[in-house]
Amino acid sequence: MGDSAFDFQKESDVFEYVVKKGHGVKGLADTGLTTVPTRYIHPPSERIDRKDTIDSTPFLSDPIDISALIEEGDDVDVEKKKSEISKKLCEAAEKLGFFQVVNHGVSHEVMEDAKRAAHVFFNLPRERKLALSKENSPCKHVFCGTSFSPQAEKSLEWKDYLSMVYVNDDEEVRKFWPEECRDAAVAYLKSANKMIIAMLTALLKGLGVEINEATIRSYTDARAVNMNFYPPCPNPDLTVGVGRHSDLAALTILLQDDIGGLFVRAQDKGWIEIPPVEDALVINVGDTLEILSNGRYKSAEHRALASNTRARVSVPIFVSPIPPTTIGPLPGLAEKDGKTVYKQLLFGEYMDNYFRNGHQGKATLDFARA
Repeated sequence: MGDSAFDFQKESDVFEYVVKKGHGVKGLADTGLTTVPTRYIHPPSERIDRKDTIDSTPFLSDPIDISALIEEGDDVDVEKKKSEISKKLCEAAEKLGFFQVVNHGVSHEVMEDAKRAAHVFFNLPRERKLALSKENSPCKHVFCGTSFSPQAEKSLEWKDYLSMVYVNDDEEVRKFWPEECRDAAVAYLKSANKMIIAMLTALLKGLGVEINEATIRSYTDARAVNMNFYPPCPNPDLTVGVGRHSDLAALTILLQDDIGGLFVRAQDKGWIEIPPVEDALVINVGDTLEILSNGRYKSAEHRALASNTRARVSVPIFVSPIPPTTIGPLPGLAEKDGKTVYKQLLFGEYMDNYFRNGHQGKATLDFARA
């Protein structure tokens, strides 16, 4: 069945072509269509209009230099700098749940390689990507797909993705991660390790309760590198690259390109855009960290816009526990706060509920409320 046999204004044909046949939205865009198919049109309330954004200054801090946080050494000066950085991170996590960091230990070259690798992978033939679909992939930790949860969504999202979950198994990485982007993804992930542990340690210790290093590390045992690809879109004003959602993870480390298009809800005041800053990484609090912090840190709702001129890529690392890990407010926090916002539950239970539906803002957190 050739492309010409599909009617892209018929929702069933779009689903068949994009999802079942594995062309993804990249394949759809490559057909040269000049209008967004109906299956991708979102209700006006869900669309993104840059004119509706508000000034980010009251909410988004300047990029935070975290070089001292990842330095070795414990002399007085270093400790003082670490304490100052930790305070900034905690304030940003409480205020918006999104912030940018610089001097984070991931080199310019590693970041550029990761972005390049995303473009290379999504420009591979359809058959190569189809072999890695959830249904076909030989490894449950490596899969590519399109949108978020296409079977559950009324309107599809203008995004394809590749997900590679690292669970401390280098042999699995060597065998199953796609060779076209494996080295770049591994270099990015491993370069970010020190920063991930340092930031999560600062944030959890900043809550003012006792927590040991082994417990902190248990919240980072599963790290997924995703490569997101947003092909040029004829009507970005009618659709979304990613719909409103908060992240499942404890922390997300996001590498975005120079196109922009990431929007965050600022305390119910409106939407702000997170501008691309060269060599900065965007960090956001995920649902898991909001739960661990008893609601003190904010897992901010965010969404992404496609571009009508260029293919946009982003490369997040999602830092999470493994499914059997219990998550809930850290011991002593509910007493300290005088309230219990979230219950104790298995991360696997929360994860299963999270992926059961399409993107739905922050409604997923209701599942964990006390």
